[in-house]
Amino acid sequence: MALYGPRHPYGYAQVGTEASIKATNRAELVSFWRSAFVPNNAALVVVGKIDPTELKGLAEREFGSWSRGAPVTTRFGGATTTDAKIVVVNLPDAPQTQLRVGLIGPPRSTPDYDAITLMNTALGGMFSSRINLNLREAHGYTYGAWSYFDFRRAGGPFAVASGVRADVTGASVSEIMTELNRIRSTPLGPDELKLARDSYIRSLPGDFETSSRAANNYSATYVYGLGLDYFSKLPARFGAVTSSGALDAARRYLRMDRMHVIAVGDAVKIEPQLAALKLGPVEHRDLDGNLIPQKR
Repeated sequence: MALYGPRHPYGYAQVGTEASIKATNRAELVSFWRSAFVPNNAALVVVGKIDPTELKGLAEREFGSWSRGAPVTTRFGGATTTDAKIVVVNLPDAPQTQLRVGLIGPPRSTPDYDAITLMNTALGGMFSSRINLNLREAHGYTYGAWSYFDFRRAGGPFAVASGVRADVTGASVSEIMTELNRIRSTPLGPDELKLARDSYIRSLPGDFETSSRAANNYSATYVYGLGLDYFSKLPARFGAVTSSGALDAARRYLRMDRMHVIAVGDAVKIEPQLAALKLGPVEHRDLDGNLIPQKR
């Protein structure tokens, strides 16, 4: 909610809140189902040992009477994000701080997807990434730190994520900012680019090693309009990404003036550390993301 504001659906967890769940009745659920789940807005994805003729017969038997409808068009509206700031969620006596440092990223349809993905693989998308080697290996602040772009139909979040010791919360954020600035200022070296590319491409077979994973990946080609040949062409596209392309993607999408720091931990211990970094104003929110007014 700190990124998207209270009027954007991405500002809430998919499971909803306690209040929203209690306020939802059966009639609303049925109405939504009937309007949103229609056959002319759906794809049947099947992975397994089954003959196409047999599958066609089963599909016609089970779904043949499913009436077409007018698919609901989701209007996301504008996110009410702000300039860089620090958000503290108080969890008294917590020995660790859960950190998320991020902003709103691009949608899945961005033409820069390949460059963004390779850039992020080097930044925080694998064990030997810059962020993990810094926070875990060099400083011992955490068991693991990573970064990700959550690509969606509309702009999903980018985040650096880690659980760190409470006493090094400020130092951890400082190192994260160092790595974000470094990926924006210095091109990936040939070896680092090759490592990121190989890490991503060589992991592709694992995305299809089970029926469920294959079904999920092929479903994504429908949801995002990628085309059935998407995965066969992906290695060549990633092979065409250059260091300058990755650098351009970092500069375009990792805007430091929009970077939010969200810290969940013991506010008494961590807020002074974070405020000293002077990364933006400090605000407080509860566990549901609601803003807590400051006492004057």
